[in-house]
Amino acid sequence: MNPNRFNVLFVDDEIDFLSTLLKRMSKRGIDVRGAGNGEEGLELLRQSSSDIVVLDVRMPGMDGIQMLREIKRQWPLTEVIMLTGHASLEAAREGMELGAFDYLMKPVDIDELLYKIEDAFGKIVIQKKKIKQLGEKAENEKK
Repeated sequence: MNPNRFNVLFVDDEIDFLSTLLKRMSKRGIDVRGAGNGEEGLELLRQSSSDIVVLDVRMPGMDGIQMLREIKRQWPLTEVIMLTGHASLEAAREGMELGAFDYLMKPVDIDELLYKIEDAFGKIVIQKKKIKQLGEKAENEKK
């Protein structure tokens, strides 16, 4: 899978961690953007949507669960991977129920995160193909 075909928004209030993630993913050829909180992340999505959002569960202000709800409401095809450094399995379970693609524990292994991102993008590709096929089928039935 060509990592240049998708873009990822990383949202985390731990600025050093966020900066490191952005640098390491960028070196792997991924188009990345970063936000230090949920509100900033949503503003970036409004300006230009992302295929995948990787977000911290616990942040001051809008937390990851609140942001996930808003992402799924406004951009339902955007896949979300949640990160938690607080061993909050309850929050991870809630995130999965709300439509998160997956969750990982901090400290996260960069290669494991990259694998999850690629896997999430694969799901997006399949969803878009199905939507296109349904649209074509509906058009053919009109004829």
